[in-house]
Amino acid sequence: MKLVGFFNKDGGTFRTTDMEAYEKRAEATFREAGHDFEAIVFSGKEIVPAMERAARRDDIDGIVAGGGDGTISAAASIAWKNGVALGVVPAGTMNLFARSLKVPLDIWQALDVLATGEVDHVDIASANGRPFIHQFSAGLHARMVRYRNSFSYRSRFGKMRASVRAAFGVVLNPPEFEVEFQALGVRETRRVSAVSVSNNPFGENALLYADNLRSGELGFYTAKPLKPIGVARLAVDMLRGKVRENADVMVMHPAEVHLHFPKLRAKANCVMDGELLPLERDISIKLHPEELKVLVKQGLAAQVNEAERREPAA
Repeated sequence: MKLVGFFNKDGGTFRTTDMEAYEKRAEATFREAGHDFEAIVFSGKEIVPAMERAARRDDIDGIVAGGGDGTISAAASIAWKNGVALGVVPAGTMNLFARSLKVPLDIWQALDVLATGEVDHVDIASANGRPFIHQFSAGLHARMVRYRNSFSYRSRFGKMRASVRAAFGVVLNPPEFEVEFQALGVRETRRVSAVSVSNNPFGENALLYADNLRSGELGFYTAKPLKPIGVARLAVDMLRGKVRENADVMVMHPAEVHLHFPKLRAKANCVMDGELLPLERDISIKLHPEELKVLVKQGLAAQVNEAERREPAA
């Protein structure tokens, strides 16, 4: 394959990595595996426009993106829109999409796996046409991200500390708002503290990422209005990977969800793949089954048979 690698030197692990050495190692690894490969190191501001330009080229089969979840989300969007394959090098804090793809979290090992891997097809979702690979959320998560962004941090661990501080702030001051939703033939209005729609249902893990990216379903979650003790209980269940067992949480698995926020505040926010964005009054969220081409470990795709790919989640 003809591939171009884009590595965000400002992202997580790469901040403390010899990027010149990593660039050379990446090129050597992919070329030894038979690929036509060029690696380029960019700053965070430069990398997305560079990936967009490369993906539009007629002679490119795919892009390999290295960075945090924001960089990977942008790369997935670009790859999907241009019909090229995506390879993920996890250099961020959580690396949620890489975990779902079962890519090694070590940035050096990831090169070997991707270079000798194969192309598979996984699901991707969109909210009002904007693609996302992990989740759309409003309420608790959006407030936590807004709190976290108000703190200063310069490292992966600094970001984690800021997230913990923000989480405590949300526990003490949980939001409450009204949402109308339509999914699986159900139309309902609820007062909630949180709404979340994920690209495939969350697995039983503390980080809330999908174990299977080929189920053909969204994960749709709402949490009823919560007091501080309820938020704390929900946080504990999240850490246990047992969100669906929480009595305050409703779970559905549709392929499409329509949301309406009738009393939308002027400065209300949502989060898409970790990015804080203005919340729109009406949002249509859709799953696009197996439309994203990705590089995965050789033989991994064969381990998931056709029945498992399309079997509805429990």
